[in-house]
Amino acid sequence: MTTLPNLTLPLNGNLTPPELRARLGNGERFELVDVRTHPEFAAGRIAGARLLPLDELESRVRDWDRNLPMICIGRSGRRSAQAAARLARLGFARVHQLEGGLLAWEKAGLPLEKDDRAPWALERQVRFTAGVLVLAGLGSSWLWPPAIGLTWLVGAGLVLAAITDWCGMGLLLARMPWNRPTRECAGAGNP
Repeated sequence: MTTLPNLTLPLNGNLTPPELRARLGNGERFELVDVRTHPEFAAGRIAGARLLPLDELESRVRDWDRNLPMICIGRSGRRSAQAAARLARLGFARVHQLEGGLLAWEKAGLPLEKDDRAPWALERQVRFTAGVLVLAGLGSSWLWPPAIGLTWLVGAGLVLAAITDWCGMGLLLARMPWNRPTRECAGAGNP
């Protein structure tokens, strides 16, 4: 937790990266919550952020101080907006989000803590796996023509993922052992 003495944050709203950077150093007290996945958190995070993946949010904040300002961070701002809405519904009085997420933070040239041993981001793993499967389907079809079906299956899965914003391959890859939090990552910024 980032411990700072006064509560000068407004009730709700967005903070730009420079505003958050200034608040990190000016003595305010708030909880900086990173709602991305474990691999994303390990790959780069704002110093002092607490890892709280979006899908674990409700179960892990039950005993938290509802009056302490919360600042949610995501990759682009989408997940942090969802987290902020959930926290507000759960009774948190002061909920904010980093406008533009970590992409905006990095674009502003602000520092990130990184773990050099972190796995690739999940989106990159999905692209790599889809590419390997397409190449395998194409290559295998020279020896066994029905293998071209693998290429069609991957293509259909990518189209479905784009239309529905649900990616089965991503969900499967997220459960792989290399995407599990290490002791260092799981403990970083967490109680």
